[in-house]
Amino acid sequence: MRFKSLIMAAIGTCLSVSAMAAPVTIKVSHVVAENTPKGQMAMKFKELVESRLPGKVEVKVFPNSQLFGDDNVLEAMLLGDVQLAAPSLSKFDNYTKKLQIFDLPFLFKDMAAVESFQNSDSGQKLLDSLEKKGLVGLGYLHNGLKQLSANAPIATPEDTSGKKFRIQTSDVLAAQFEAVDAVPVKKPFSEVFTLLQTKAIDGQENTWSNIYSKKFFEVQDYITESNHGLLDYLVVTSKEFWMTLDADTRKVVKTSLDEAIAHGNKIAAEKAESDKQAIIASGRTKVTALSDEERKAWVKVMKPVWKQFEKEIGADLIEAAEASNQ
Repeated sequence: MRFKSLIMAAIGTCLSVSAMAAPVTIKVSHVVAENTPKGQMAMKFKELVESRLPGKVEVKVFPNSQLFGDDNVLEAMLLGDVQLAAPSLSKFDNYTKKLQIFDLPFLFKDMAAVESFQNSDSGQKLLDSLEKKGLVGLGYLHNGLKQLSANAPIATPEDTSGKKFRIQTSDVLAAQFEAVDAVPVKKPFSEVFTLLQTKAIDGQENTWSNIYSKKFFEVQDYITESNHGLLDYLVVTSKEFWMTLDADTRKVVKTSLDEAIAHGNKIAAEKAESDKQAIIASGRTKVTALSDEERKAWVKVMKPVWKQFEKEIGADLIEAAEASNQ
């Protein structure tokens, strides 16, 4: 009997040691290059978590759509196939309509206004808008304001008439281009370069860092510095995974993530300017900026999109966002 007890105790010890030896794995999936703000955020998160929880948590980063694209990563997350992702805010339409606010054209005049709104009570409450769908919003990650690129010069809304522009899967972005008589084409980010290169589409909208890192400027003759929209990300995990972490581990992971997001946001601000200058210096494309009068013409045509989605988003939320420009 004593021998049997010793055997059982030994088995229990082995199982306990084995359980302790197996670290929690956090797979981080994203669609852009490692040298982008999102890519740098992911690597910083890995560095911080693994240094603070050695042997307890392992972070595996999969960039460039190696694991999942933004169109299917949330479904994969709910199935437990990935634990952390940062899809663009446009990708959450099926989970909440509230986040459509970030796709409204010409809503924010600059990134300072974006930060002001995201850090406000209204902006922070939006992080909880996914919980009923099994997702937990953990923070906002910047990429920057979007610019327009095309095979022909674009200065006025009329210049886009009939042209095909790639967009993310977003009804707001579709309405934005329809407002200027352009043709929105919903395609994955990973296909954009080929679509531009083969002239299957006429143009696209993106931030300076994405235009530079994915070499879109090499296959587009013109870029208009329009700053017409926002391309930010929501760092998200599944509620089921988040609650499997013990309280102490969860606190360290969240603190590390907050620091990594701040790191990514700092890089985003720096790269917006440096990548813009690198594109100009390349001579591969002509960069022009909208004048004040030209911008007013774009706002006049596109602002009715706000009203179109007001019921889904909430008039009070749009007012709060607009007030951040003060």
